[in-house]
Parts: sequence; C-alpha cells; structure tokens
Amino acid sequence: QVQLVESGGGLVQAGGSLRLSCAASGRAFESYYMGWFRQAPGKDREFVAGISWRNANTFYADSLKGRFTISRDNAKNTVDLQMNSLKPEDAAVYYCAATRRLSPRVNEYDYWGQGTQVTVSS
Repeated sequence: QVQLVESGGGLVQAGGSLRLSCAASGRAFESYYMGWFRQAPGKDREFVAGISWRNANTFYADSLKGRFTISRDNAKNTVDLQMNSLKPEDAAVYYCAATRRLSPRVNEYDYWGQGTQVTVSS
C-alpha cells in the first residue's frame, strides 16, 4: 500500500503562482512513478505531469508545459507541482497518484490522494 497526501491548494489570483506538495509513504513507494492530475467540475480527470522517483525523469501535458513544473525530493518523500501564470481554467481539484508504469492515463494509476482544491480568481 502507498499513501499519498496532497497539500498546498488554495485561492490565487490569475497570473499568480501556487505550489502543491504530495507526501508519499508506504511499501516501496520509491519504485512507483508519480503523477499529478486535475479534475474540474463536470470534466474528466486529466493528466498534468509525471515524474520518476529513481531518476527524476519528467513529462507533462503539452498544454501545460512551460507553466507547470514537477519535482521530487527524495529526502522528504515529496513530489511537488509548481504552478505559475495561473489562469481561471486551471481551477480544479488536483490529485497526486502513483503508478508502476509512467503514463498519462488515469486508469494506469494504482493509488490516489484525496485531492486539494485550487481556485483561480479572474
């Protein structure tokens, strides 16, 4: 079992920045790949970014590349998502998830956090 707990969500003005953090724990979580997803009301959950614990290889949803940065801190067992130049359409519940195989697909992920709300005011 892998436990994931997100934090850092909140209200931010358009153009502002926010940093989300996901604390991981549990059995062999370092062997998993980590992903961030988001889900806005009435929309499907979508992939944001992913990273490998082992070598920090990353990949991003094309539409978010350049504004969002994913990183990991092995000492703290956290995976962060730095979000810059936020837009109202970035508002969503953001989820951290773990998978055995790095993928943008929701159904490839085995473990999920409870989510953290991001609200962007215009």
